[in-house]
Amino acid sequence: MNHPLAAEPRPSVLAAPAPAHVFDWLDETAAMRAEAGLTRTLRSRGADDAVLDLAGNDYLGLTRHPVVARAAADAALRWGGGSTGSRLVTGTTALHSELEEELAEFCGVEAALVFSSGYTANLAALTALTDPDTLIVSDAYNHASLIDGCRLSRADVHRAPHSDPAAVAEVLAGRAQRRALVVTDSVFSVDGDAAPLPALSQAVRAHGAALLVDDAHGLGVLGPGGTGALAAAGLAGQPDTVATATLSKSLGSQGGVVLGPRRVIRHLTETARTFIFDTGLAPAAAGAALAALRLLRAEPARAERAREVARTLARQLAAAGLHACEPQAAVVSVRAPGPEAAVAWAADCRRAGLAVGCFRPPSVPDGISRLRLTARGDLTDGQIAEAVRIVAELAPVGARG
Repeated sequence: MNHPLAAEPRPSVLAAPAPAHVFDWLDETAAMRAEAGLTRTLRSRGADDAVLDLAGNDYLGLTRHPVVARAAADAALRWGGGSTGSRLVTGTTALHSELEEELAEFCGVEAALVFSSGYTANLAALTALTDPDTLIVSDAYNHASLIDGCRLSRADVHRAPHSDPAAVAEVLAGRAQRRALVVTDSVFSVDGDAAPLPALSQAVRAHGAALLVDDAHGLGVLGPGGTGALAAAGLAGQPDTVATATLSKSLGSQGGVVLGPRRVIRHLTETARTFIFDTGLAPAAAGAALAALRLLRAEPARAERAREVARTLARQLAAAGLHACEPQAAVVSVRAPGPEAAVAWAADCRRAGLAVGCFRPPSVPDGISRLRLTARGDLTDGQIAEAVRIVAELAPVGARG
């Protein structure tokens, strides 16, 4: 007699879809992106690329500075191509410690902790400084790394209107959570506008919260001698304020850092997963960042020059009839009629010898496509004029007026 269960049909492996079909949905979504003008591609560049680069984030023009490049090479020759492991195991070299000490001193905070990228620094700060009894109030225009940190945290997250301290204060006043953290970029990467840090700090203190500022676009550009947005706002070294930053913009290298009270840095060292389980920053990157920081300290006028270049670019682009933002740091954006027009405009500029950034949805929170120009502090007046000429002459229909 057969077992009662023997009559039930058993799943057949042969009935499953063929392996080639499992990713068919990717082709469908790629077609949808293409139809919307949102296709993204990688383009390799040579070491001797002759275009004028206003697309990167080399705000002070230090990436190729001979002192910075030599420091990277020397560090690699001395310490090797990689840091060999987590910072807590083998990945901390004397260079990492020197860099942290000098970054903290330069920015006017008690301590600093270096990460493998600015992205991992933001993930660390948001996940390690919050818990389920925390409310995060995040600016609507914050960078993707802050948004992802909010998503990974166990906190309740409220998306606040852009640069609206009154709205932030209202949310904080009505919170039920024991702790609260207000999160903002110092300079927003789309239009280059600066966050109202003094007013945000007042809201934070009035309601017993903490303030986390991503100073990726402020370090090296804002504040006395490029000491950053917190220094510019008079908030450097405050016990309720923490900053993050990247070493890949003004400091021309790679990596990220969290800056703040010593007990915050100690907590991150012991609990932040993107610090504990990630391989440490490569010695070459640490050496390059340290050399760039020392150059900036020796030549503080580099910061003001970057701001001056930004103002000049914006003024001349506006005079050409384009919708250029009013820069508050070193980011200058020019509005485009749409995503496809922005892509074509940027491509035309590159063919004419100028590299510019192209921002489209979903990278832009307001849905407006833009070209973005980096106001490098090492640009000459002639290069500025040439960049403006190319952008203006190649502007698509609808970019003016």
